[in-house]
Amino acid sequence: MEVDALRLLRALRDGVADVVFLDPPFNLGKDYGVASRFESTSDEAYAHALGQVLLELPRVLSPGGSAYLYHIPRWAVEFVSVLGEQLDFRHWIAVSMKNGFVRRESLYPAHYSLLHYSNGPLATFRRPKVQPSECRHCGRYTKDYGGYAQIIERQGLNLSDVWDDVSPVRHRGRKHRIANELPEILTDRVMHMSGRENGLLVDPFVGTGTSLISARRHGMRFVGGDISSEALTVARARLTGQRIVRDRPPMPSAG
Repeated sequence: MEVDALRLLRALRDGVADVVFLDPPFNLGKDYGVASRFESTSDEAYAHALGQVLLELPRVLSPGGSAYLYHIPRWAVEFVSVLGEQLDFRHWIAVSMKNGFVRRESLYPAHYSLLHYSNGPLATFRRPKVQPSECRHCGRYTKDYGGYAQIIERQGLNLSDVWDDVSPVRHRGRKHRIANELPEILTDRVMHMSGRENGLLVDPFVGTGTSLISARRHGMRFVGGDISSEALTVARARLTGQRIVRDRPPMPSAG
């Protein structure tokens, strides 16, 4: 539905959500095609706006439900204190960020933060398995697993809190809008870890619907909202299997 994130959460009943997934704008001055309280504003206004959203999570989450916040470390640090006041910390997951842009006087930013909190003791938690990484040239493992190689080959590796096999969808041929979007592997893992059959996912910054695709894949119901009607059109098309026609951005003028 086309609705502001805070209004959506406040319209929900108490304890209704098994998983709340938040991937808000990062206030980096990006153009999502619609004015937002969460983009191109002052740091103070942004912290207040997103802080109000986070304060709704303890009420909306069911006992043992999980909340995930995907953000850049600069803001994740700020919101840890807000989340920690009423929810239980579970994980700070580092999600690799593959680009080459140096930002002012700082180290090269190599990861996003995926914060995981729960409303009390976890009602659902599964630890996904991943396959060991192999060299694409020689086919050998990129790490030495010693005497455990055969066990790992048979059972897989337990997923850690560093996800180096995930990257935002940036290539024009694979994403559904001009702005970046999340890959399904990330939201699939969230649903695998914390979702349950017929449970409810709530995503108030749904964008082009990646989290909803993953929720449905894992047998969950979902409620999603966004203030961008264009993004919601794409999300509906993805959910219904319709062909998505996206206008090309204007070519830069010469000179």
